[in-house]
Amino acid sequence: MTEVVGVRFRNTGKMYYFAPNGLEIRKGMYVLADTSRGVEYSEAVTDVRQVEDSELVAPLRDIVRIATEEDRKTFESNKQKEKEAFKVCQEKIREHGLDMKLIDVEYTFDGSKVLFYFTSENRIDFRDLVKELASVFRTRIELRQIGVRDEAKTVGGLGICGRVLCCASAFGDFQPVSIKMAKEQGLSLNPTKISGTCGRLMCCLKYEQEAYEDAIRRVPGVGAWVETPEGKGVVEANDLLRETVQVRLDQDGENGELHKFKAEEVEVLKKKKHHNHANHTAEQEHAD
Repeated sequence: MTEVVGVRFRNTGKMYYFAPNGLEIRKGMYVLADTSRGVEYSEAVTDVRQVEDSELVAPLRDIVRIATEEDRKTFESNKQKEKEAFKVCQEKIREHGLDMKLIDVEYTFDGSKVLFYFTSENRIDFRDLVKELASVFRTRIELRQIGVRDEAKTVGGLGICGRVLCCASAFGDFQPVSIKMAKEQGLSLNPTKISGTCGRLMCCLKYEQEAYEDAIRRVPGVGAWVETPEGKGVVEANDLLRETVQVRLDQDGENGELHKFKAEEVEVLKKKKHHNHANHTAEQEHAD
């Protein structure tokens, strides 16, 4: 076990562990951390605590000190410089006729470097732009091309659920998301309904997938031949969240009405029965 404190740089992003260096740090405090690119201003998002060594990435860097009022003013000054640098860079991009979209600007705490983040569908030759920006700001300049998911995380916003985007609030790193998850969760496969503001599959599919996988293990799938309290039949539809199934009993024939049962009330005799009944779930997906 090792004593650490979790910090986060800027408003969003991954939490990183640092050695507290004997300092009494509490969640919500601002600190200066020793990073690979120099000392950086950051927020403590945990109290000092013990974690397993397996959770750490070596080498574990130190917290330099708890931020002072002077440090806060430096940070605020850098944020104002970032806004001005954003406007200047946008103008230079237009002057050079470059096919790129500027997303964000970041000053390192000591002002020794300015990072410009942009998106583009093509490779960009920005050597002349870097030279011109360096002459304007008289410091080291770095341009970084990022993806559309990184853009959404940086810019932020609200999802179709009305909450802050998962990538900008709940997730530190991007998780792989697949169309299979949407299928297993019974969602419409219409791209406009399962895509986030970035145009890619919604991150929340991954967030909820574990709960659905757990339910799938308990709830009989569509087409399963089951024993119910009222007789044998075929599962025509299921509701994973409520853990219920709708069964057409064999004794009622092809046109018999569906009976609803809790998953715990039925026993699977055969996972899928060759049956003439239409697959309700498949119909629903195509209908959407």
